[in-house]
Amino acid sequence: MTDPRVERLAELLAGYSLQLHEGDVVAFDGGVVASPLLLALYQAALRRGARPFVTARLPGLTELLLEEGSDEQIDFVSPVDYRELKALNALVTVWADENTRALSSAEPGRVSRHIEARRELRLLRWGRISAGELRWAGTAFPTNAMAQDAEMSLADYERFVFGACHVEKEGDPAAHWSSTATTLGARARELTAVRELRVVGQDTDLRLGVAGRTWVTADGHLNMPDGEVFTSPLETETEGEIRFQFPAIYEGREVEDVRLRFAEGRVVGAEAAAGGDYLEALLATDGAAVLGEVAFGLNYEIDRFTRNILFDEKIGGTMHFALGAGFAQAGGENRSSVHWDMICDLRTDGEVYADGELVYRDGRFLGGRF
Repeated sequence: MTDPRVERLAELLAGYSLQLHEGDVVAFDGGVVASPLLLALYQAALRRGARPFVTARLPGLTELLLEEGSDEQIDFVSPVDYRELKALNALVTVWADENTRALSSAEPGRVSRHIEARRELRLLRWGRISAGELRWAGTAFPTNAMAQDAEMSLADYERFVFGACHVEKEGDPAAHWSSTATTLGARARELTAVRELRVVGQDTDLRLGVAGRTWVTADGHLNMPDGEVFTSPLETETEGEIRFQFPAIYEGREVEDVRLRFAEGRVVGAEAAAGGDYLEALLATDGAAVLGEVAFGLNYEIDRFTRNILFDEKIGGTMHFALGAGFAQAGGENRSSVHWDMICDLRTDGEVYADGELVYRDGRFLGGRF
């Protein structure tokens, strides 16, 4: 028997997030462990007259490639992937890890090489998304491994995931996300008038130029769950220092207590309590030493760190900053195979100034201008 919460999530994604209609070519991409959601998505697409297909990923393939593959094999990207991406009207990526630390022992340079090899494919995907040619949404299917990372039982983690998406109980989740879109849209319009942000917190004093950049509302159309506003800062105007209190996780590798120093938009100093070699390897990847995103996490229903960036970047009262690729729809110009989100917790002794005016304190926007 299918979990009704899974069915509600599939309907929400197919209807509200992707707005599938007759004739759409849509792909559902995820691990085999996510088969209940992949099947429900397939059914929801069929009911709307779309033309769906499923790509179920086998666990362990990337680990084998990085362990045994030659440089040429790591560099290889199937031309089928490019043809498929160009043919799609819509795509759902389902993150469902059976082993969230599968790449922990992989050599950092080979991981970086594998990421760089898929750079053009990532740019093609984001280019089509930014141009409005491809509707994409990313979501999660709860697994034991993900529950363990969050230090929760599987049952509790399921309630957390489905609750964050507003499909835990019967109702109208699309109405919730439509209302969220209105609230976040107003916040994004206010921020679009700002020229400079200054972020102050624990071991943090960072200035970012954002003049002329567009703030984008993340309201359930790109991620489910969602709840943030973001932009791409000016590539040469990030100055100062920042500390990320939560571990920074990328491609299954964890780096603890990251501290970065910026000058003229680039990372000029980087430290970590653990995983520093991996941090340095990724920073050396083309374009990764420049910020591609600055964002406010505004989903106050997500209040805990779970080691899953889909949820953690939306924690109400935090900001996240991504090294690497920027967003064309926000005006971002940095191109990179890396987009690594790192979270700065501002819920205690955190402040944000907009053009010199205090507008945000301890995880909340203040009244007045904002």
